[in-house]
Amino acid sequence: MSFHQSVIEEFRANGGRVGGPFEGGDLLLLTTIGAKSGTERTTPLGYVRHGDSLLIVGSNLGAPSHPGWYHNLLAHPVVRVEVGTETFEALAVPAEGARREELFGHVVRAAPGYGDYQVQTPRLLPVVVLERAEGIT
Repeated sequence: MSFHQSVIEEFRANGGRVGGPFEGGDLLLLTTIGAKSGTERTTPLGYVRHGDSLLIVGSNLGAPSHPGWYHNLLAHPVVRVEVGTETFEALAVPAEGARREELFGHVVRAAPGYGDYQVQTPRLLPVVVLERAEGIT
């Protein structure tokens, strides 16, 4: 079983709580539709709250390329989000320009590690706003 799969199973078995490197952190499960494959893919991600929205960052641990889930949500922006015991659909909206800068600042104040990831890569880390979607199909 992959590390991601074990985190996903632990998350779902324990009402959104996991141990190990994620213990005590804000973790969600993001399910996207593969941009090329059309297959559902679930990824555990850290998040930061911003008002009624959740923010996720395509840090890919500071790697030179965007993570796969980011490419998937660009192709299919309606995603499924699991936080704690709640599951809902959301519209994934990448922030751009000044809004991205403002939101990235908010993220780094809450979770400084994202600033370290940004320093490690020349690409601009995408900040994605997950807006709860009522009645989206």
